[in-house]
Amino acid sequence: MDLTDTKTFQKPERQYYIDWLRIILIISVYFYHIGMIFVIWPWHIKNDQLYEGGLRQTMSFLHLWRMPLLFMLAGAGTYYALGKRTPGQYLSERFRRLVIPLVAGIFILVPVQVYIEKINQYDSLLSYYPHMFDGIYPAGNFSWHHLWFITYLFVVSLFISPFLNLLRGKRFRKFLSQLERIVTKPLALNIFLIPLILSQILLRPFFEVDTHDLVNDWASITYYVIFFLSGYILLSSDRISGAIRKYRFLYLAETIAAYISMILVTRIIQPDNLADSLREAFSIIVAWSCALTALGFAKQHLNKNNHFRKIANEAIYPFYLLHQPSIVVTGYFAVQLETEVVWKVIIVFLSSFSLAIIIYWFIVRPYNFFRVLFGMKNLEKSDAATVTRRIGDNVNVHDKLQLPA
Repeated sequence: MDLTDTKTFQKPERQYYIDWLRIILIISVYFYHIGMIFVIWPWHIKNDQLYEGGLRQTMSFLHLWRMPLLFMLAGAGTYYALGKRTPGQYLSERFRRLVIPLVAGIFILVPVQVYIEKINQYDSLLSYYPHMFDGIYPAGNFSWHHLWFITYLFVVSLFISPFLNLLRGKRFRKFLSQLERIVTKPLALNIFLIPLILSQILLRPFFEVDTHDLVNDWASITYYVIFFLSGYILLSSDRISGAIRKYRFLYLAETIAAYISMILVTRIIQPDNLADSLREAFSIIVAWSCALTALGFAKQHLNKNNHFRKIANEAIYPFYLLHQPSIVVTGYFAVQLETEVVWKVIIVFLSSFSLAIIIYWFIVRPYNFFRVLFGMKNLEKSDAATVTRRIGDNVNVHDKLQLPA
């Protein structure tokens, strides 16, 4: 280890737009999962009337870029959170923030979802628990459902941990300085499309995409690792993030052009296998350019702090863990109502959001035991007393937590 490399690291100024963008993305994931009840794709619970058309197109577009951008933000968050931690300290922190909530979620949150989906097979949730290891979902019961994201983040953490000293030392700063001269030109960040597209050309013929099972999902994992590392590298540079902001309208135009091309390609290109390959290539361009567009506009308009950001930034990780079981539980009852679809959507939104926030505010937030299970830092004694005393107030004790980097 080169000690001089470590000494060159200085804790950078907090970039509030990254927090805001992360919050917005998790809320978009929440609405996406509400939409899954009513779109034609299979999901845990379904309304009797399903929709295609505009709803499917909107959700398809969101699916292309929201998770890649979350991994990109996680990479940036890792850069800002590392400080002078050793690789061992970094992995210890990742274990506490990721693995503990993952294990807790598998035993507490996921069974609720699987039970609701297969409610006709079991007398109660308690009678389901002895069967939670009966096979792998969907044929069986064991799954991590939406917690796949937490699993993959920890795998990425394991991947980068041997390179932490390199990624924050003099050599990295020299590399970044050279990179700045290249990618701060208009649309020059598209150079990162080369490893993204190449990785998928090499891996997608052998691995199905988005299986979320970890073992057979290496095309997706590699894809997310590249987004993670690009976030770590690019967003650590003020010059590069400034260029993203400056050229945000160019990346927006690129997003629109790539998405239109992706839609039209199957209508005008033959044979089908060529059309499929081109569509996949355009989808990667959409994911990358849309991520840069979102970053550019967020940096321009959202790089500011206020009291709500502090509250939301602390709550957003537990909310992510809680949102899907809340939607499944409330949605199960909502879809059985004999009312218009718009009222079902409103009922699911209000009831699931309220349920997740109530569990977070009154159960998770005040008590250290649950804070640990949900990946949060312990409250100090004085802070815990304040939370307990003012639990009903709109008070934020610590600005300590973001979705794990």
